[in-house]
Amino acid sequence: MKRKSRFLSNGLGQLTIPLIAIALLIIFNLIRDPGFFEIGFSHNNDGNIVLAGNLISIINGASELAILAMGMTLVTAACGGQDISVGAAAAIAGSVFVKILKSAPSISGGIVILAFVCACIVAMLFGTFNGILVAVFKIQPMIATLILYTCGRSIAYWINGGATPTVSSPIITAIGGFIPGIPLPTPVIIVIVMAVLFKLLFHFTSLELFTQSVGINQSAARLNGINPTFIKLLSFIILGVCVAVAGSIGVSRLGLINHETLLIDIEMDTILAVAIGGNNLGGGRFKIGGSIIGAYVIQMLTITLYAMKVSSTDVKAYKAIVIILLVVIGSPVVKSKFSKMVSHIASRRAHEKGAEQS
Repeated sequence: MKRKSRFLSNGLGQLTIPLIAIALLIIFNLIRDPGFFEIGFSHNNDGNIVLAGNLISIINGASELAILAMGMTLVTAACGGQDISVGAAAAIAGSVFVKILKSAPSISGGIVILAFVCACIVAMLFGTFNGILVAVFKIQPMIATLILYTCGRSIAYWINGGATPTVSSPIITAIGGFIPGIPLPTPVIIVIVMAVLFKLLFHFTSLELFTQSVGINQSAARLNGINPTFIKLLSFIILGVCVAVAGSIGVSRLGLINHETLLIDIEMDTILAVAIGGNNLGGGRFKIGGSIIGAYVIQMLTITLYAMKVSSTDVKAYKAIVIILLVVIGSPVVKSKFSKMVSHIASRRAHEKGAEQS
């Protein structure tokens, strides 16, 4: 019984809610439209053979959200709060990315790498700014990041002089779309690469353990030789890298930078992805995989609503209702009561079995 209770409170049990949500959406769509998840091949605008279908649209459309959710999970776990400036910071990173590309006479692979590195550096610097406010000055994360949330898109506007320059290059098109000869969207491949990098980071370092320790009890973590300030700061810097990746993908999809619309309103979806993934928004234990699944739950829900001909103005309302239900079901209170119910049923069955044997 105790083992079952532990399973529900941690480990794979943490993924129960997002997996159930995915399963329910899959079943609903299969009943509504048996062909909803059909995958086929088609030709894109460049004449390349690529995968197409609602499932491809879901995993492709959620790429930026999944990447941001990975970084947000670390910040949430370490700081017990969320960064609401990721969309604005992505606009800044995207503006830097475009600025470097436009400064070159031609866009080559080397220039794209340089532009991405510069975008990463800038995003990490802004992440460090947020991290200092939270880790050093002890400001609540949502309040601290409200500063960049408010002014970030204005900064992105200034970087390119208020213009919305376009970038046209086969390399940029491949980053935002498909690499010739590979039918899977490039953003999906980037998500896989990022997930692997996080896995390797946690495997070869103690960052996962240190982050959870700081999130659970930073005083105890400090007594065990862990520097909570550094861990919190590092989590914001890593989120900065994720922001740069997401911003660069967003720019590459469109072929231009629009500081007002790039990843607009993605902040709330990122926080919801972390919550749906079974992670404690108050900090502590976390699973990156849960947040990634949470991102796909949100995107699948969005695609499902559009497939049902729900207007774009109503999608947010319907999505909010479903997500509230998922978050409430996955809340510690509900989990605790469900765990007690399972333990009670198991205990009663054991008692009945013992009575039958006697």
